[in-house]
Amino acid sequence: MKKNILLVLMTMTISLMALAQNELLIPDTLSGTNFDLTLQTGTYPFLEGPVTNTMGVNGNILGPTLLMNQGDDVNIFIHNQLPDTTTIHWHGMHVSPENDGGPHTLILSGETWNPSFTVMDKAGTYWYHPHLHRKTDEHVTKGIAGIVIVRDAEEAALALPRTYGVDDFPLVIQTKHFDENNQVVTHSNNDNVVMVNATIDANLNVPAQVVRFRLLNGSSQRVFNIGLSDDTPFYQIASDGGLLQESLQLSRLQLPPGARAEILIDFGGMEGQNLQLMSYASEFPNGIYGATHPGMMSGMTMDGYDPNPINGADFVLMQFTVVEQGANPVLNIPSSLVEVNPIPESSATRTRTLNFTPEVMGFNQLNGIFLINGQSFNMDVINDTVTLGDTEIWTLHNQSAIAHPFHIHDVQFFVLDRNGAAPPPSEQGRKDVILVKPQETVRFIAKFEDFASEEVPYMYHCHMLVHEDGGMMGQFLVVEDAAGTELNGKDDRMVSVFPNPVTSGRIHVQCKNSMDAYELLDSTGRIIIDGKQGSAVKGNFDIEVADFPAGIYLLKIYSGASLYTKKLFVSNQ
Repeated sequence: MKKNILLVLMTMTISLMALAQNELLIPDTLSGTNFDLTLQTGTYPFLEGPVTNTMGVNGNILGPTLLMNQGDDVNIFIHNQLPDTTTIHWHGMHVSPENDGGPHTLILSGETWNPSFTVMDKAGTYWYHPHLHRKTDEHVTKGIAGIVIVRDAEEAALALPRTYGVDDFPLVIQTKHFDENNQVVTHSNNDNVVMVNATIDANLNVPAQVVRFRLLNGSSQRVFNIGLSDDTPFYQIASDGGLLQESLQLSRLQLPPGARAEILIDFGGMEGQNLQLMSYASEFPNGIYGATHPGMMSGMTMDGYDPNPINGADFVLMQFTVVEQGANPVLNIPSSLVEVNPIPESSATRTRTLNFTPEVMGFNQLNGIFLINGQSFNMDVINDTVTLGDTEIWTLHNQSAIAHPFHIHDVQFFVLDRNGAAPPPSEQGRKDVILVKPQETVRFIAKFEDFASEEVPYMYHCHMLVHEDGGMMGQFLVVEDAAGTELNGKDDRMVSVFPNPVTSGRIHVQCKNSMDAYELLDSTGRIIIDGKQGSAVKGNFDIEVADFPAGIYLLKIYSGASLYTKKLFVSNQ
């Protein structure tokens, strides 16, 4: 009976949403190579009654769409006028770790951060958002999120809609929870208000022609099952990292938090009609945030998740009203797009495994925190070390009862398989977010090139922001090949250290001269092994590091009047 009442309420809600429409907000654009962004507080009238306190970029809510060209050298000034420290991360973009905007790159209140980089990405839809540890959900949910559109010569050669705000629109899809005073509630599982571009019950007038939509799931946790009312087909032309090889005709597109997709809808011949963009969440299996049951088993509960009429229901995201055709319309869907060359599995030089587990097993696990390889995020611990130029296969095992959208910084990857089967065509392009379902294993392949740093790491994490803030995140350094590295300029042939990076828990050292002593120091300069033995040693010896945290270490070898130093990279994977 309770379920029937909820279904009636849900149906009434959807009907009211279809009747009461608000004009869709279209973010302004900034273009060129110099960008000036101000992070600020503000207010926004989401609901009737009190206004909502918000955060935005160059305004009260969201941020301007940044138009960039591949190959451009861009210079960005980010002024933090928030009463809080924050960061800005260029989600999906291939930039150096110093420019990536992860949790180590703090922008203090009142200060300015000035990232500058060459745009190396392919044409596609990327985005920017805060990434402060334990504050990401608050800063994003209160409004700081913006689209980045990258253009290149390949995309320009295609007959695609690309006039911003005319036949090419960004759609930032979010759900939020408001309290009785219309204030945004963060770290909440009761996100029952749907909006697109900060517009509730949004309507967009679209021309009777082919129109391009750049979809971003900017929600904290919710997965959307995108479709059109009456199952009208649409065409996916791009995933996270750019255009696909060919247009895919779809009726559903799964979009997890943090992910993007570009779609084309042909409104030709539909002038005067309305069409709804939907999320068909009733089709989700158990174990996805947005399904009727967020855990694998129906007995698993999540605090605040019920009752919520959009969980496990089909609901309207926004409405399209078709108006007359515009000037120079695109009238056809191109079948072929760009050449996409997945990385061959045979080219991998390294494999890694990440296991997703709840901190506490059992039926109440959805209300706790989640771990990666048994660890919660620690700003002072480097979880993995990657060698610059290597191609790696990462295996993601989800041993929890809920799906996790996994995101990695620095690279775009290609999905190899899901539980041994090829991924669907919509996931066969460049990706930086992949939803790993409960008890599922996903493998992807990526090449780590161009950027290395011995100090600033990249992140990988669950893009459910509540999970990320709770510690479901790790960090990795990309370092130059350490083989033969010597810091003091002495003859490298006198001392050899291998393997390096260290993956076996043991370092083997070879000395050609007598060794008087050795020291092993961590990244802070603290001596963690003092090898002063009181007598000379010559030949080979091992150092056990199996219990050491992953990271950078310095080995000092004392031999008479000579000092040999070796930088070691320990990952123990």
